Amino acid sequence: MHPWPALQAIAVDLTESLRASDRYQRLLEVVRSVIPCNATALLALRDGALHPLAVHGLTAQVLGMRFAPADHPRLGAILDSAKPIRFPADSELPDPFDGFVEGAPGAPSEVHDCLGCPLVAEGEVIGVLTADALAPDAFDGFGEEFLLALGALAGAALHTARLIETVEHLAEQRGLVVKELTRELGRPESSQMLGTSPAVERLRQEIDIVAGTDFPVLVLGETGVGKELAARAIHDGSSRRDAPLIQVNCAALPDGVIESELFGHIRGAFTGAVANRAGKFELAHGGTLFLDEIGELPLAAQAKLLRAIQEGEVQRVGTDTPIQVNVRIVAATNRDLAGEVAQGRFRADLYHRLHVFPLRVPPLRERRSDIAILAGFFVDRYRAKLGDAKVVLTPEAIAALAAGDWPGNVRELDHVIARAVLRARIRTPRGQPIRIDTPDLDIAEVATMTPTHGERDAVVRKIASGQLPLRDAIESLKYAAITRTLEETSGNWAEAARRLGMDRSNLHHMAHRLGVPTRAKSLSR
Repeated sequence: MHPWPALQAIAVDLTESLRASDRYQRLLEVVRSVIPCNATALLALRDGALHPLAVHGLTAQVLGMRFAPADHPRLGAILDSAKPIRFPADSELPDPFDGFVEGAPGAPSEVHDCLGCPLVAEGEVIGVLTADALAPDAFDGFGEEFLLALGALAGAALHTARLIETVEHLAEQRGLVVKELTRELGRPESSQMLGTSPAVERLRQEIDIVAGTDFPVLVLGETGVGKELAARAIHDGSSRRDAPLIQVNCAALPDGVIESELFGHIRGAFTGAVANRAGKFELAHGGTLFLDEIGELPLAAQAKLLRAIQEGEVQRVGTDTPIQVNVRIVAATNRDLAGEVAQGRFRADLYHRLHVFPLRVPPLRERRSDIAILAGFFVDRYRAKLGDAKVVLTPEAIAALAAGDWPGNVRELDHVIARAVLRARIRTPRGQPIRIDTPDLDIAEVATMTPTHGERDAVVRKIASGQLPLRDAIESLKYAAITRTLEETSGNWAEAARRLGMDRSNLHHMAHRLGVPTRAKSLSR
């Protein structure tokens, strides 16, 4: 190809709808077609170092290298120059590509003629284009005017390709984010952070304090208390609220896919990797990454997660190329992570990195005054789903709910209400209001402890007159029911649990909390 038509080919490529990677290769193909060289390279300037984007005639090893100008004076000279530079065969500056030219006789190869063009866009040097030849006179026939035009067009091509690459990456990220959020919308809705109890008000205050920072947050709490809701509240109250909140359930990730799920992979990285795929860190760029059940991550994955958090960069599986990410980490667990660290099952350095601002979500038994509010929310939600006009909880049902121990917390309450609505609907004539009563709740341990009508009326009178707080009345009822049942079963805890309709471990837990005498417990032996 004649030199000047070659420039026209570069200009035409600037208007074509090519992917960024295709533009890089086309540019080098045009350069090789017009300049008699053994190797060419296109390098972009990023973070003070030159990163190879595409090469021709050089070994693949070069693509994984980074060239700091201070370590490679020829490349430094090209970056500092306002025009193309030719390095003669007797130049004292070492060539960065010596030993990497393919097909060269002998090893290592020695480059004899080198040409370098600084690539400039909008007044800023953004990279370099190099051409290397084993013959010392390979570039004698090219004037400065042509080389200046080549450098200008190559710079424009690189700038355009980088813009396209940015748009492509953004489009990929946004598309995957939409898929993630769509998947979230398909999940069953969870309750809002409802309640007026002191425990919930305190939690809201702590969320307000930490949401406006970029600190990592470790959300602690038992199963079913609403740790995900706390994480969403943190994100919604932060400056990142308009960016995505990406959730990862660490407990649901098989060991073989954890790294790919978090950091992504490239095509061919492993069996089944048929295309490049961004990881959750990339999808959450600019937003929040919620790592649920982080205590379930294996130690090997913990080490890589720590590096990603500390360095602010990830590497897709199958490549050494780092990708800068800007994410806020919110993690959650129902485990005692300090204890896990002591047992060697969780990394101490990762624990301290996450434990900057621990946030404890209270269990339902510490916010009993919220149970009626939550129950009302769940009842109304299932009423709307079933298309019924009216569903109400009787006072006896509300009292029974308030008396529950709720080891499954808010999630368990949600499920109990769902079953209760269905049971009550089955026995209610069509068109009549649905009333949920105690038998509909299927919490046997609570139903067994519910007093008779006479006992109930006596207790209600004491509560109404201020002689007995509601919570104390409920706790006293549980205490009396457990001790009475133990006496009737001669201290047989298994039989007592069966009669009370409880799991034995839950009965032990409740008895310990209520202060049932140790003597009664010893009877089970």
